Amino acid sequence: MGKLSPEEQLEILKRGTAEIVSEEELLAKLRKSVKTGKPLRVKLGVDPTAPDIHLGHTVVLRKLKQFQDLGHEVVLLIGDFTGRIGDPTDRSETRKQLSEEEVKRNAATYIEQIGKVLDREKLIVDFNSRWLAPMTFADVVELASKYTVARMLERDDFARRYREGCPLHVHEFFYPLMQGYDSVALEADVELGGTDQKFNLIMARHIQREYGMEPEVAMLTPLIEGTDGVQKMSKSAGNYIGIDEPPEEMFGKTMSIPDELIVRYMTLLTDIPMEEIGSWESGMASGRVNPRDAKLYLAEELVRMYHGAEEARRAREGFIKVFSRGQLPEDMPEVHLDGGTIGLVDLLLKAGFASSKSEARRFIRGGAVRLNGEKVMHQDARVTVEDGAVVQVGKRKFARLRTG
Repeated sequence: MGKLSPEEQLEILKRGTAEIVSEEELLAKLRKSVKTGKPLRVKLGVDPTAPDIHLGHTVVLRKLKQFQDLGHEVVLLIGDFTGRIGDPTDRSETRKQLSEEEVKRNAATYIEQIGKVLDREKLIVDFNSRWLAPMTFADVVELASKYTVARMLERDDFARRYREGCPLHVHEFFYPLMQGYDSVALEADVELGGTDQKFNLIMARHIQREYGMEPEVAMLTPLIEGTDGVQKMSKSAGNYIGIDEPPEEMFGKTMSIPDELIVRYMTLLTDIPMEEIGSWESGMASGRVNPRDAKLYLAEELVRMYHGAEEARRAREGFIKVFSRGQLPEDMPEVHLDGGTIGLVDLLLKAGFASSKSEARRFIRGGAVRLNGEKVMHQDARVTVEDGAVVQVGKRKFARLRTG
């Protein structure tokens, strides 16, 4: 991005942040960086417990990319040591500890996937086992002396579990302590994290002071809602959009988000200029712009970011063809059957459209299942297998039946 002033850098970095602790400190660090020519060291710590990256993860990764583009030194810290404990944040029970093999496998997958968001050539990847594993028990006792149990119990999840009599193990207290010590070891100037990480990032500032260092700036990014518009985007909730998903699937899922999330997705998940986003927002608010058009624009931009312009164009054309003009998609999976008849529930299972018979029956009862365009509502229906027939579930799932 060239040589930008500290104030210009701050404006870029503020986009989409939920909170900066503190903005004044960040501006001071940026001014010092410009004056000395020394880039800031920016840290993002990740525990390799969920290696499949979706758009929710990219909110903080894209903020890290902004620091890269501004010429700062970015460190992706893989918590291979802390990952064996697991972050207790928002947990109602003790998290299962990962084995060393699981941690390494997940870390490798994570690093491979982030290349779609970050510049791998400019990225420093480190592992906190490098300094945490060699610590002696005396070192651990010294670290533990930097914080009180009373302050630790200010964490909502710890306080709730303690109050409700749920198990709260001593080793869980060490997770935020170790994350804080990571910032000491790395001499971090800035740390990024979701709003659910605020306690841990504030802890790091405290630990750095205890070790005689200038505290890092904590930059907190929002936790974005999934396609349901209610819960945080996550694979377990089934409301996620994966960055490795096929273009058509990514496009279709984006088109399914509630209208009220369009501007939020544009702001947090893309580089669409804020002036342009403002135009979309005012247009939709006044009724001059159909939210569907804004969603088409957003979906095409997201697919372009992760699959390229040509795939984005094809995904848009395919969506319009299928959903606006009522045509069948040109490419669809085929289900090979022996002929005769098959129960509709079994057909949905065979096609991979349902994970269980009860789910298949819910689809049928809900009117989501069509055969050759005709809705089938009877859950005990049997289907005569005809070569070339098309079964459809919902708006995005199609399969063509094949015999022989």
